[in-house]
Amino acid sequence: MNAPAAGSVSNRRMLKKLLVVALGMFGFGFALVPLYNKVCEVAGLRNVWQPGQSEAAAANTQVDRSRTVTIEFDSNTRKLPWTFKPMASSVAIHPGELTQVMYEVRNTLDEPVTGQAVASYGPRLAAQYFRKLDCFCFTQQTLAAGEVRQMPVVFVIDPSLPSDVNTITLSYTFFRVDGANVKAAKG
Repeated sequence: MNAPAAGSVSNRRMLKKLLVVALGMFGFGFALVPLYNKVCEVAGLRNVWQPGQSEAAAANTQVDRSRTVTIEFDSNTRKLPWTFKPMASSVAIHPGELTQVMYEVRNTLDEPVTGQAVASYGPRLAAQYFRKLDCFCFTQQTLAAGEVRQMPVVFVIDPSLPSDVNTITLSYTFFRVDGANVKAAKG
């Protein structure tokens, strides 16, 4: 019988070493999760919600569930041939609670029209506690002839709202943006 070539023996030896390294890496990766959990437990860093904990542990602590504020919605147009209305006249929410409401707008003309909404609040001090995250009032709205569109407003009422304020009126007025359609047609 022929003796194995020296290169073949060194290749097998290298293969065994690589397999041991690969198994060691796999084992280390497998052991990393329990090791991480133990380090976090010892260091006091386990402030993350875990499956099996109560829902109260994961609740948003910024929501003031001890009080309810009614938000009333109003809509108007000025020099604009649109019908514009909120989909709900009011909602009752807890301060700190993320809320979305919808408005519907309809262009009653046979041509595109651009408008811009401006918000106002009652009482006036409510404006500083009303945090809009998404609103159609952030940009101009161009509606095609006869187009109907539903537009969201996403907001949060700051929990530091004075306790004597139980009702806030959010009123939007849409104004026509003159020249916007002429620019769009030429552009």
